[in-house]
Amino acid sequence: MSTTESFASQLLQAEKERVGTVALTEQNPAFTVQDAYAVQLEIIKRKLEQGQTIVGKKIGLTSIAMQKLLGVDEPDYGHLLDGMVVENGTELAFNQVMQPKVEGEVAFVLKRDLKGPNVTALDVIQATDYLLPSLEIVDSRVKDWKIKLPDTIADNASSSHYVLGGKPVNVDQVDLAQIGMVLLKNGEIVNTGVGAAVMGHPANCVAWLANKLSEFDITLKAGEVILSGALSAAVDAEPGDVFTAKIAHLGEVSVRFSS
Repeated sequence: MSTTESFASQLLQAEKERVGTVALTEQNPAFTVQDAYAVQLEIIKRKLEQGQTIVGKKIGLTSIAMQKLLGVDEPDYGHLLDGMVVENGTELAFNQVMQPKVEGEVAFVLKRDLKGPNVTALDVIQATDYLLPSLEIVDSRVKDWKIKLPDTIADNASSSHYVLGGKPVNVDQVDLAQIGMVLLKNGEIVNTGVGAAVMGHPANCVAWLANKLSEFDITLKAGEVILSGALSAAVDAEPGDVFTAKIAHLGEVSVRFSS
């Protein structure tokens, strides 16, 4: 078994048993970003073979603060699968996650394909069907979130589940750079954010993604959901917690964790 296959199996086993694995970079200090994307794609391949389908992509590490924390100078990405969807306002069983955190984001839904290189933010806006408020529930199959960049990339960018708000908004109706967000946990404000916090503009994040994916000959497809990056820091979730993101002009989105 190759290192790629072995690491993919470790992460899938950790997810199945809900017991975190040792960081891949600790097991192999020479493990690179390129190696990590190979592991991610192997995991996605296996999940597709099990009958899941790709419904979009997520972008991570879009803020300068998070990039500095992990010592990197660009975001990362992961795949969204149909099994990750949680309906707005409903409950997610805590036994489906391990060490979850919640982020508020702007979701783009595409009306036509985007293929890099050389995709611009304007291209993204023109290719967007509508926007939605979203919550991303991030998680790590690595014990205690002790991760470096290759660890989170291999682990499908630490993705777990996501929730979309229910009212589509046309992209030309909002100033995405100035759009404000409030994240509430159990009715209390725990974070605020603004669109400019993610690479200056959420559409810049989607453009980065389209161009990055061209390195793997992957196209962003019409109909896909693109989570454009957290507008503020992720917040730990515990059983019984309720999270709500309110994003100006886009509305609200919420999820409850079972107790």
